Amino acid sequence: MSALSEFPITSRWPARDPDRIQLYSLNTPNGVKASIMLEETGLPYEAHLVDIGNNESHLPEFLSLNPNGKIPAIIDPIGPGGRPIGLFESGAILVYLADKTSRFIPDDPQLRWQTLQWVFFQAAGIGPMFGQVGFFNKFAGKDYEDKRPLKRYVDESRRLLGVLDTQLQGRDWIVGTDYTIADIAHLGWVRNLITFYQARELVGFDDFKHVSAWLERGLQRPAVQRGLEIPKKA
Repeated sequence: MSALSEFPITSRWPARDPDRIQLYSLNTPNGVKASIMLEETGLPYEAHLVDIGNNESHLPEFLSLNPNGKIPAIIDPIGPGGRPIGLFESGAILVYLADKTSRFIPDDPQLRWQTLQWVFFQAAGIGPMFGQVGFFNKFAGKDYEDKRPLKRYVDESRRLLGVLDTQLQGRDWIVGTDYTIADIAHLGWVRNLITFYQARELVGFDDFKHVSAWLERGLQRPAVQRGLEIPKKA
């Protein structure tokens, strides 16, 4: 019996190759953190599209792996000690895959912790604030007569872009000279802000020259280009 049979989610999204990492996701800014990392590391994996627009992330099978009902989530059939492990939260998945492969996270303890702090910076600030800009600028929130919430989130997003811009001054990547999971954590969100959320002018994105140059460098990576499309709705 496959180790994946321990996970009820596989009854809804069965594995074609149970020896590979199973990715349950959609190519949202959080979802592409996992797919970009898997593409960058070259780990064998199988992607399953979870249609959040049809509430599939709240089906019982998905909730059995992630009780929070959010993508992405993964199952590694060969986890620590050779035992299968299921994980949710995109930041945790990035750290897990980095440690599994010893790639995209520094060996030096000082740089490792600096990398992790920027992963948490994205998860605690960039993601939530940019997401609120998207809601109030493009989605249902745009129809609210009171524009103070939009202004509040635009102002905070500009502040966070300023923090990131200062960090990138004189650097190619967020932590020194090497591309890390700190960059992977941010790429989808910064790209989404100025494309899908249509907020480039709203937040004055072009004022942040270092962020703009960093984004272009990141988007030129072939693994990033592939990961941004995985898994994508037809």
